[in-house]
Amino acid sequence: MKKPTKKPFPVEQIRRYLEPGPIVLVSSRWKGRNNIMTMGWHTVMEFSPSLVGCIIAAGNHSFEMIRRSGECVINIPTMDMIDQVVGIGSCTGAEADKFERFGLTAAEAQQVKAPLIAECHANLECRLYDRKMVAAYNFFIFEVIAAQAAPTPKYPKTVHYTGDGIFRTTERTLNRRARFAPHML
Repeated sequence: MKKPTKKPFPVEQIRRYLEPGPIVLVSSRWKGRNNIMTMGWHTVMEFSPSLVGCIIAAGNHSFEMIRRSGECVINIPTMDMIDQVVGIGSCTGAEADKFERFGLTAAEAQQVKAPLIAECHANLECRLYDRKMVAAYNFFIFEVIAAQAAPTPKYPKTVHYTGDGIFRTTERTLNRRARFAPHML
């Protein structure tokens, strides 16, 4: 295996290497108003119950909507939605109906009042599970209580943000299942 030559790297740009997963669109509802935000700061925390940790900046319009309602939907867009993903992240729901502005369909969820985004590959209905770190770190811990996903493609081309306006997509899927220990599957 080749050992790459390295040079100093700006610490404020490390997200290029650590971004944990795809960019998601988080939809919320509070007092009869819907909103959508683009988010990349999330992580799977537990499998059962299914817990996801998310950072939502306090200045974001969705922050108070989600904190007060205690729920949201994490929607998984695919690369064909890149312009909507960027547009949603570049404006505020305090001034615009993002569903209307970006031509998206607000669909009814099964377990929460927040709407699903029908055009997304998957929708994860979430309830706030633990709010202890919200005040200190803007860190929400959600339990996924219902999920819907399109059966195909099994591994969609999701969008990954690396900073500086640069996005990547999942182009290749590698199967290494045979190398995993049974307890890891």
